Amino acid sequence: MRQRSLIALTAALAAGALTLTACGSRDSGDEGSGKDGGGTVVIGVDVPLTGDLSAMGLGIKNSADLAAKNANKRNFVKGVTFTTEALDDQAQPSAGQQNASRFVSEKEVLGVVGPLNSSVAESMQKVLDDAGLVQVSPANTGPSLSQGPNWQTKKERQYKAYFRTATTDAIQGPFAAQYVFNTAKKKKVFVIDDKKTYGSGLASTFTQEFKKLGGQVVGTEHINPDTKDFSAVATKVKNSGAEVVYYGGEYPQAGPLSKQIKASGAKIPLVGGDGVKDDTYMKLAGAESTGDLTTSVGAPVEDLPSAEQFVSDYKAAGYKEGYSAYGGYAYDSAWAIIEAVKKVVEANGGELPSDARKKVTEAMQSVSFDGVTGKVSFDQYGDATNKQLTVYAVKNGAWVPVKSGTYTG
Repeated sequence: MRQRSLIALTAALAAGALTLTACGSRDSGDEGSGKDGGGTVVIGVDVPLTGDLSAMGLGIKNSADLAAKNANKRNFVKGVTFTTEALDDQAQPSAGQQNASRFVSEKEVLGVVGPLNSSVAESMQKVLDDAGLVQVSPANTGPSLSQGPNWQTKKERQYKAYFRTATTDAIQGPFAAQYVFNTAKKKKVFVIDDKKTYGSGLASTFTQEFKKLGGQVVGTEHINPDTKDFSAVATKVKNSGAEVVYYGGEYPQAGPLSKQIKASGAKIPLVGGDGVKDDTYMKLAGAESTGDLTTSVGAPVEDLPSAEQFVSDYKAAGYKEGYSAYGGYAYDSAWAIIEAVKKVVEANGGELPSDARKKVTEAMQSVSFDGVTGKVSFDQYGDATNKQLTVYAVKNGAWVPVKSGTYTG
């Protein structure tokens, strides 16, 4: 997935802050070395904790925290206690970059979960990669992040420290196009995006596949994500004769856009990507959002046998916020870091070495385990090997899965 405004950093979570204080006396210069296996390892979390996208960000933060707590409860890495430190990027690239620098400066941080937005990831990747600090995103879907700017013609991995547990828009956009054209039988589409990395990329891959299938793009438009008045765009959609709207962007804009399109007289569904799939969407789009569609990475967590324990543990932990669209992927991202730390500790006689960050990043490439979202492992680009996606439709005010599968080119 995905971007926004204002630079703001939050303080660390209370538990993380206390742990950092307790560990701040290390003066050897080693990253967690010690006969007890390394003491405390901090997993950084960079997400929007405030602002329009905070529902997704808080779900990621809580899920990563749950992974750390479960690892400690199980004594999964002997002698190591895991904690998390969450920083707020407000979906703003400049804030994400500052957060990345802060994580780099804190030696106890051996991995970072996040960010939510692809545009924020672009600002963080080099900072973390230069420091050899591994990053695992549960939500980024922009293909260029892992496969380079020319990914459509020549895939090239630029950052060895970047990984993700979510699949990419190279698959998500075409998957949506196949559903809209072949299953929903819509042949004329109006394509809109928010000009951000995530939205424009998703709209582009959807458009290419839709045209290839024989569909017609009857109009295109770019919106300003900082406004909520889309009446002019809605009128264009109505006059275009479109049978469906495809929107590349996120739910804070998608909801009002859908509502205003229907208010204009165009009673047609809006289709979006994983950035739209949040329950807040229905509140913003109103009752007429019934029939709107979205795609999202993976299969519904609630329907996965592999996620039963996660759902139960999350509820028992008493978090105020839901795990949202990326909770399962955030848990798996944090657990991948935990697995990599375990590999490094066990390979070093039960201790973390002085070059722990470098070793953890190297170990991540071969991490493989049965996670909340299914089998978790990474290909040569750091991308998730799990390519499953699901189409959801709004029915009775809720997102209901209607089809799971993957893109077949």
